[in-house]
Amino acid sequence: QTLLQGIILLPLRAICIVFILLLAWLSASIATCCQPGRGFLPLQGWRRRMIQTTLSSLTRMAYFVMGFQVKVKGKVASLSEAPIFVAAPHSSFFDAIICALTGMPSIVSRAENLSTPVFGTILSSLQPVAVSRQDPDSRKNTVAEITRRALSRGQWPQVI
Repeated sequence: QTLLQGIILLPLRAICIVFILLLAWLSASIATCCQPGRGFLPLQGWRRRMIQTTLSSLTRMAYFVMGFQVKVKGKVASLSEAPIFVAAPHSSFFDAIICALTGMPSIVSRAENLSTPVFGTILSSLQPVAVSRQDPDSRKNTVAEITRRALSRGQWPQVI
């Protein structure tokens, strides 16, 4: 019986996850379409709210479809309390759960990830701090950008 359930559930879950991923891509594309100051200015107004609510909900939904249910105990720190949010050891796809639960903060990511089809658009909508491994000044530039965002008094989302 469990084999039969697996044969039915696996394709159903895969189809649902692909559908959720395409909805996330569409939402990210709409929110960043014709964005003024793309990447240099923070998302404002409806664009920022759309990313925070839609992508957060879709990410939670995707994890639920995969069989994960996450409960938060305590209170998530607000942007004013913690402009930088540290998640460790950040070694797997479970980091997306933290992003969804904290309102889709900006992340630090490899610059190469931004050019990945579908995922790159979604990642770009989070306004990441891009790290280039080919640039010798990348580490210094990354620290400077994180500091600039942390001191922006709420203009930029939290950085994780």
